[in-house]
Amino acid sequence: MKKIKSSFENYGFWLGLVVFLIVLWLPIFPSPAIQNMCAVALLMVTWWITEALPLAATALLPLVLFPLLGITSGKEVASVYMNSTIFLFIGGFVLALSMQRWELHTRIALRIISWFHGSSRLMVFGFMLTGAGLSMWISNTATATMLLPIGLAVYARSSNQLNESDRQALLTALMLGIAYSCSIGGTSTLIGTPPNMAMQRIFEITFPSAPEISFSQWLMFALPLSACMLLTTWYIITSRYTGKHFPSLSQANRAVGSKKQAMSYEEKVVAAVFTATAFCWIFRQDIIVGDFIIPGWSRLLEHASLINDGTVAIASALLLFSIPAKNQKKFKKIADVDTISELPWKIVLLFGGGFALARGFTASGLSEFIGQQFIGLQDTSIISLIAATSAMVVFLTEVTSNTATAEMLLPLVASIAKAIEVNPLLLMLPVTLSASMAFMMPVATPPNAIVFASGQLKIRDMVITGFIINLIVIVMITLATYFWGTQIFSIDENVIPAWATEAF
Repeated sequence: MKKIKSSFENYGFWLGLVVFLIVLWLPIFPSPAIQNMCAVALLMVTWWITEALPLAATALLPLVLFPLLGITSGKEVASVYMNSTIFLFIGGFVLALSMQRWELHTRIALRIISWFHGSSRLMVFGFMLTGAGLSMWISNTATATMLLPIGLAVYARSSNQLNESDRQALLTALMLGIAYSCSIGGTSTLIGTPPNMAMQRIFEITFPSAPEISFSQWLMFALPLSACMLLTTWYIITSRYTGKHFPSLSQANRAVGSKKQAMSYEEKVVAAVFTATAFCWIFRQDIIVGDFIIPGWSRLLEHASLINDGTVAIASALLLFSIPAKNQKKFKKIADVDTISELPWKIVLLFGGGFALARGFTASGLSEFIGQQFIGLQDTSIISLIAATSAMVVFLTEVTSNTATAEMLLPLVASIAKAIEVNPLLLMLPVTLSASMAFMMPVATPPNAIVFASGQLKIRDMVITGFIINLIVIVMITLATYFWGTQIFSIDENVIPAWATEAF
């Protein structure tokens, strides 16, 4: 398998270079800037898809190629790699790592799971609710890694009551539930999964005069979809593997238990900072529901317009770095220099590459050129475009990085939307959500890979169940975007907003 992957990466490396040189030399574009930008974009896409280089390494190409090819200056492209979205990610991750360091996430997980016992369906739901809830705030990879051994421990105790066939069915349901819920929960918040944050920043770069997509606005849009998706996925998994007549599991709750000792001082500090941060993110701006308005706390400050979600995230991180720990045999502070070294810097670089790609698209004129090629879609119904976009991304991200997929496609669909005169959010929202909804392949998402690597799951179960869920998620994302998204983001499908026409 390693040899096959190595060959694929090798071919991808040379394929990317060949495509780059061909596009660079063929005079098929209206201007040198557009031609050069297209060559760089295709090189990055090829290397991202084939993983010819590490994803983060490919993301650094604009720093070299943009200045050399006259697309934009080295100073300008470098500034794109560090921005408020990156700081939102960093601050959120410091909070997540602090939860993991002091095992607050384990306490929360065990407590929630202990509420659901007595039947296989309830037990699977407990794990899925826990996975989705934690993945809203911490890495879905970390959540899956934590829940997997807990799930196997619960299975080992409860499976004693079952015959061989039922044991395998319960194990499959549990493994799939853990994997899928971690991906679903992450879509609910801006910090829950990288494509969400990539979308926020690429939208800002592409449409600088557009209203900000805030944490609370995204939460109001994505949380109902995530909840519906979680319930639907749970129903499909339990219907397939642990039907109505599945034996009861009276011993399951005893296998879970919960942390009996009182919360430590450090856990209390992290819980307090986490609660305060979530509150500040959700209620920073006014929340408008029809004619009812919940005033945002930033109204109380003199410079409210200068504060964003990244400001809140870094303030919380600094607080955690400042508060001493009582158990100083382990760590001096709640968060320290080790926390910084554990931050996923490769994701930060990958973000930067995607943001640079978006800046290059607009600066070179490639966005407008691509949009003009799709002008024929102007008469296609909006709901059909949303469905087609969702389907393409859901199945593409089965074999590619979800972050790279989002960063490749978001600038493209923004260009197409502008050309056919529809609100860009109608296509950018389904791309973002679909990039995190891949359920068929072990390589599609980190939770899928972690669960499959346990050796407790047959690939055909993941492929068949995942394919069914993929089809359903396409429909749900389409409906959520068309009916609910238009309300939350004040979208009129018949009107292209002024900020979209000014973008290019």
